[in-house]
Amino acid sequence: MAITFQTEEVQMPPVSKKKITAWIKTVAESYQKKVGEIAYIFCSDEKILEVNRTYLQHDYYTDIITFDYTQGNKIGGDLFISLDTVAINAELFQTNYEKELHRVIIHGILHLCGINDKGPGEREIMEAAENKALKVLDEISF
Repeated sequence: MAITFQTEEVQMPPVSKKKITAWIKTVAESYQKKVGEIAYIFCSDEKILEVNRTYLQHDYYTDIITFDYTQGNKIGGDLFISLDTVAINAELFQTNYEKELHRVIIHGILHLCGINDKGPGEREIMEAAENKALKVLDEISF
């Protein structure tokens, strides 16, 4: 298991890597998954737009792009997170930046665990899973 945290064009956000790693492992286990190689790449809006255009042929900004390399029950992937969009969404949804960042961090993991959010009714399922996972984070102490 290796969860790495990197940056491109931004400063590292204030996250407790040990706590986030323990949280991800706990959430994955709740879906009967093991954690493999996961790379978080925190980046700017411009970088995520470039990734979106290059790899997905989408011409818009987003908070997260998840490249899924899961094999069997071992989740893995590269997760690009735009800290610019996280900050904008925190204001938009009237929540604090740290909570919104945590929501996006776990959103990618939930995708790797098999939860989708594009089809009818799936957004509500994803949101419920995010909220449940955020409660788990509150219970982890370091």
